[in-house]
Amino acid sequence: MSASVSRKQLVLEIRNKAKISCNLKMHLSPRTVGTIMRSLPLEGHAHLLGKSILYFETSIDSGIERSRTEFKKGDVAFLPSTGSICFFLNDAIFAKSMTPIGRLAESIDALQDTESGDVLSIYEAV
Repeated sequence: MSASVSRKQLVLEIRNKAKISCNLKMHLSPRTVGTIMRSLPLEGHAHLLGKSILYFETSIDSGIERSRTEFKKGDVAFLPSTGSICFFLNDAIFAKSMTPIGRLAESIDALQDTESGDVLSIYEAV
């Protein structure tokens, strides 16, 4: 499956554990997705927020775009207040507004085994 102008195919890697395909979708939030694409590769330590959100902080500074608070399992969002990229392990309603940026393209079961401190990285699929 080739990436299109509107969908950017990335790899989310949990170092020494798993690689998961991830699609960022330009039509969801063009400014934020563009900023993230220009900043790749990104890497950070995993943090868990409850049982629903896995995230890592980045140095990306992008305001809120098309904000939402409700997300489905497999969604990918950007939290502007901390510059974090968030992966939803379960359906969730979050107190803070986030910018929707994409979806994980395959089973997210590997993310269930991720622990705080694991190294996450996102880069373009080759």
